[in-house]
Amino acid sequence: MRLDKYLKVSRLIKRRTVAKDVCDGGKVKINQKIAKAGSTVTIGDIIEITFGQRKVQAEVLDVRENVRAEDAKNLYKLLEGTEIE
Repeated sequence: MRLDKYLKVSRLIKRRTVAKDVCDGGKVKINQKIAKAGSTVTIGDIIEITFGQRKVQAEVLDVRENVRAEDAKNLYKLLEGTEIE
């Protein structure tokens, strides 16, 4: 799955256009490598997002196309930081 879509589906970032902009701005890393919006996300990847002064690090637990809002938190495990609102 594309990184920008995963960020939106998992609700780590609420809107896909914002996720794309953040990715293209070089503020997202997958396994410590800067990732573009079209990068592929797989189970076990560590995603690191720098959003302003905040830093979020999450491990990908599942990759699904469609998820209900209350189940979105089951797609990842926060390793560092807090959720972006």
